[in-house]
Amino acid sequence: MLKAGLLGEKTVRVDKRNTAAALGSGTLEVFATPALVALMEGTAMESVAPHLEPGQGTVGAGICVRHTAPSPVRMTVRCRSRLVAVEGRRLRFEIEACDDGGPIGTAEHERYIIDNARFLQKAAARGEGKGDV
Repeated sequence: MLKAGLLGEKTVRVDKRNTAAALGSGTLEVFATPALVALMEGTAMESVAPHLEPGQGTVGAGICVRHTAPSPVRMTVRCRSRLVAVEGRRLRFEIEACDDGGPIGTAEHERYIIDNARFLQKAAARGEGKGDV
């Protein structure tokens, strides 16, 4: 059973593949904001996954991120999530990220518990009869 207070933690090492230059969100070789967002969402998702029923998952529905400091290549970024509210299928998280130099970002994140098979059926139905755009 999911309860507020559940914690998650995940780390990633900054390398050329997750820099702003590589991901197209900037021109410098520092940890990219899109990589930070993915780390934050992944940390929250992984923290609740063991507490879900078989066949359930979660999907991100919104994230408000502040990326406040650069992390150079070879730095390790640590992310911590805290589940702050469980409102039916809606989950709300507060997330912090830091590197060896200190804080680099914060976020408020919202996820929803879904039935994986039903969610994939809805996704497939959206694509039926659609050509390449």
